[in-house]
Amino acid sequence: MRAVDIVATAIGNSFRSRLRTTLTVIAIFIGAFTLTLTNGLGAGVNNYIDSQIASIGAPDVMNVTKPVVATAETEGPQPYEESGSTEVSSGVGPPGSTVQAMTDDDLDTIRAIDGVRTAAPIVSVRPDYIEYGTEGKFQLTVSPLSAGIRVELAAGTMFDTASSNLQIILPTTFIETLGFTGNDDAVGKTVTIAVTNALGEQTTVDAVVVGVQEPTLFGATPSLNEPLTSTLYDAQNVGIPTGTSSQYGSATVTFAADATEAEVAALKADLVTAGYAGTTVTDQIGTFQSVIDGIILVLNAFAVIALLAAGFGIINTLLMSVQERTREIGLMKAMGMSGGRIFALFSTEAVFIGFLGSTIGAGVAMLVGGIISQVLADGLLADLAGLQILTFTPGAIVTVLLLVMGIAFIAAVLPASRAARQSPIDSLRYE
Repeated sequence: MRAVDIVATAIGNSFRSRLRTTLTVIAIFIGAFTLTLTNGLGAGVNNYIDSQIASIGAPDVMNVTKPVVATAETEGPQPYEESGSTEVSSGVGPPGSTVQAMTDDDLDTIRAIDGVRTAAPIVSVRPDYIEYGTEGKFQLTVSPLSAGIRVELAAGTMFDTASSNLQIILPTTFIETLGFTGNDDAVGKTVTIAVTNALGEQTTVDAVVVGVQEPTLFGATPSLNEPLTSTLYDAQNVGIPTGTSSQYGSATVTFAADATEAEVAALKADLVTAGYAGTTVTDQIGTFQSVIDGIILVLNAFAVIALLAAGFGIINTLLMSVQERTREIGLMKAMGMSGGRIFALFSTEAVFIGFLGSTIGAGVAMLVGGIISQVLADGLLADLAGLQILTFTPGAIVTVLLLVMGIAFIAAVLPASRAARQSPIDSLRYE
């Protein structure tokens, strides 16, 4: 019997007892349905978290500060030193840390460290208001856009990093208030931003709106490109004593996007040696993602338990099938069919049942999940723009199918082995 004949025969034999096979398929369906949904939930939540993390920092970006005493990361507090420094903190850095203001010399030192591609100061810009047309002046709080950060755009494009033009990205919450008719209408328009310097003089700067961003979990504030930030910062610092204006709370350092964990750890160690401390976005958000992954893993475990229960159903189905077809097995052996092919026949039957149940389960889960995700996106989760609570990827679906078929094959080992070992003479005499 050829492999094609074995598959065709196995499929046909699966439907000999339709009720029994249907009940087994339903059990597999429940497990596959649950596993597909939990995988979709994990993918949806993690994709949304990744998009939100991208709005505060890229994976190849590190925030660097200058602590009074630079130390490597530890699980607990640092030892107390009797002669410890009492230098005043610059107001930035990890909670409980004391950091010094950084200067241009510090930036040059950081740029010279192996693995550092760029190092730029993070400056604080405090505009007075933003204005467009005749709608009036509105308060403005901005967040500088660090290198590599991405935002979810509702219209327009990201900044042109090669351009020296003054550019701004507005959140959707600003559009109607400023007097634009819609997100697309705002793109390309010029807004006026005012800032007050140390002498109490107010200066206005014009900037072009290049994009409109969706609100994120971390707020909905406009983002400025580097030329606009520098222009506002320089205007704001007019009147400040020379030397004071070139002090920064922290710096943004970029490194190779394909850097391994070991290389990033080495870069952090080199920064510590030079008297600095570096923190990546992964360091800040990694624990949160680990918690989400842990929850999804527990949910997947329940789905796998359901599949294991379905595996016992497959064992029962095939054992009964072997018993009912004892004489048929004896006849096949008497006609020269080997025990290996009989084993393949029954194991293929089990794999087909697993494939049938998992395919139906995954398909229904994708259909139901898509509907639920869309309803939630338009209703309860409407404020979380860009969130698709259930996201199904081809890789995850294929994994579910292969897992279920693997469990089905393992479940078939006992009954298929029993069928393969049967004596043809005893089988033909079976009543």
